[in-house]
Amino acid sequence: MTQLAVFKSELIELLPSLRAFARSLAHNPTHADDLVQDTLVKALANVERFEPGTNLRAWLFTILRNHYYSQLRKSKREVEDADGKFAARLSSRPEQDGSVDLEDFKVAFAKLAPDHREVLTLVGASGCSYEEAAQICGCAVGTIKSRVNRARKRLSDLLGLDEDETTIPADGRMVEDTANV
Repeated sequence: MTQLAVFKSELIELLPSLRAFARSLAHNPTHADDLVQDTLVKALANVERFEPGTNLRAWLFTILRNHYYSQLRKSKREVEDADGKFAARLSSRPEQDGSVDLEDFKVAFAKLAPDHREVLTLVGASGCSYEEAAQICGCAVGTIKSRVNRARKRLSDLLGLDEDETTIPADGRMVEDTANV
């Protein structure tokens, strides 16, 4: 009988003891069987590290015990999220898309007429009301509203956006349409 055959024979004899030890650790028969299976896989994968003539039982129990405690430590760092709600809160949009979109916006914004850039900066970015922007620019409120509308339309055209891709509130700020997301 070869050493490997002797090893496997002794391994089979120790299965009931391994299961009992695993159940004492895990307190769950299914988890205990998984521990035993993982132990056997590790033992067979590392059979060349076992020194014949030494205590196989102690070697296998050590593998099982170490594997159990490694899993236990790992599980303490993990968060159970079966329905994916926690993961959904942690998701973020890819940053590369944002930087590409920003660069596209900068190029398109630079192509606008100076008076259009001015009103979009005042109303859209600075948060000024139409009345405040009109006072700053020294023109009528209707003129500001008209410039903002034409500037938004031109910017939308330069960016290649469809009308349903943006929602533009009454205050003139452009926001992404979240209804279709």
